[in-house]
Amino acid sequence: MTPKQRKARNAYERERRRLHRLHRFEYAARERGFTLVGGVDEVGRGPLAGPVVAACVVAEQPLLIRGLNDSKQVRPETRVEIAEIVKVQATAWAVGSASVAEIDRLNIYWASILAMERAIATLTYAPQYLITDAVRIRSFAGPQEPLIHGDARCAVVAAASILAKVHRDALMVQLDGEDSRYGFALHKGYSTAFHIEALRVHGPSVHHRANWARVRDAQLALGLESLEAMEAIVVG
Repeated sequence: MTPKQRKARNAYERERRRLHRLHRFEYAARERGFTLVGGVDEVGRGPLAGPVVAACVVAEQPLLIRGLNDSKQVRPETRVEIAEIVKVQATAWAVGSASVAEIDRLNIYWASILAMERAIATLTYAPQYLITDAVRIRSFAGPQEPLIHGDARCAVVAAASILAKVHRDALMVQLDGEDSRYGFALHKGYSTAFHIEALRVHGPSVHHRANWARVRDAQLALGLESLEAMEAIVVG
């Protein structure tokens, strides 16, 4: 075996062991008699704009997908590739979301729960056992396991995080096509220097979360600038 072949084999074994560890919670659930194990996760809690999106993935067999991990640990182009494989290998999958208006009305935590409930409700096959990323879904009648850092520790939750991230990113690119002033395609609604400056110049759009401090501050600053401009005209 050449050094290159040995290196490739070692990398393969490391990834195989990692994926095995990533499935330990599903293995434990199946040992208890649960065949359809689901994982649910959301993305988009932190941005200043756009919906919060959740996905639920149900699997009867292990998702032995190279590179499967918490969506934050996977490169964007790889996320898209893994998402397509998940859709083929999973027994069922679905995506749900909560709008900006719902985020402002409910708060981001309950809007995230709503998005997850919507994803679960539209599955073609409901999970017998549900693993979440540290939250409890009260509307889910079956047994569930809220797992801290579940998206980095459990395969079906990691898969759900990737589907949700890919879906939300595509939505933000679409919003950028409708209104390019804020650069949604670049930062996906998160708080970057460019985004904050765009908010200062243009004020919030209908896609911004009106109750968020930085969005309110931008609206207030724009209002003060307009008032100052009007006063200058009057005085002049």
